[in-house]
Amino acid sequence: MKQDNHGKNHKYGMVIDLDKCTGCGSCMVACMSENNVPFKEDETRKKDSITWMRVYKLTNGKPFPETEICYMPRPCMHCGGKGDHGHSPCVSVCPAVATDYDHSTGIVSQIYTRCFGCRYCMGACPYHVRYFNWWDPKWPEGMENYLSPDVSPRMRGVVEKCSFCFHRYQQAKDRAYVEEREEIEEQEYQTACTQACPAGAITFGDLNNPDHAVHQMVKPDPHACGKPRNPKAFRLLERLETNPKVYYISERDWVRKAGDNYLEGEWEKVKNNHDKGHE
Repeated sequence: MKQDNHGKNHKYGMVIDLDKCTGCGSCMVACMSENNVPFKEDETRKKDSITWMRVYKLTNGKPFPETEICYMPRPCMHCGGKGDHGHSPCVSVCPAVATDYDHSTGIVSQIYTRCFGCRYCMGACPYHVRYFNWWDPKWPEGMENYLSPDVSPRMRGVVEKCSFCFHRYQQAKDRAYVEEREEIEEQEYQTACTQACPAGAITFGDLNNPDHAVHQMVKPDPHACGKPRNPKAFRLLERLETNPKVYYISERDWVRKAGDNYLEGEWEKVKNNHDKGHE
């Protein structure tokens, strides 16, 4: 099916407003429910827990009453790799081609039946978004009846991660085809975490489409691999040139500084250069 995207491929991405996020965890619950993410009876041992979407807590490090807290949801970044050519860190190291970069959507997929559990991708990912299945999924009695029929549960011995709810994209394409439409509307393809967020902190859409909210919020620079032109927006570990498709927005300097994990002395240099670029 031909897809109209102003003559270009889609580039689906996410913008998370950290000033709106309350850390409620609705995005995590929605993600696990939508994608049949397995869980343990005892989740206190986090080293082998699986959380496609995980919410981190940041603090400005100051004592009361100047203490400020920020919550940072972290899905898969769906990196475009250096030069934004699709050479994501995880894709480049997989010896089984079990993870792949889709140039038509910009989404990094995981093909479970090809994965043999070497975990090279986990070592290569700088964002720790990939998880290894140490056990076969075991659901509480009766719960298997409520699993999503559109997402296959993963078996023991394979790696899994956030897919930007790719099955929803496939469903949107099918609907458009049946209705003899060429375009997929912005609201026809939304991730579960986006729709579940009660604060409206998560926005999802096509970064290549100027009509979509994500494009308008971060103003990605096509000549700089999508680097945000909005001075309040940033991507995690920008210096690695992984070119992730998840952007964060905050009005607070300390949040942007902490979120991007700058080393001592780097933040002032980057901030000054950024401010000069927008004068």
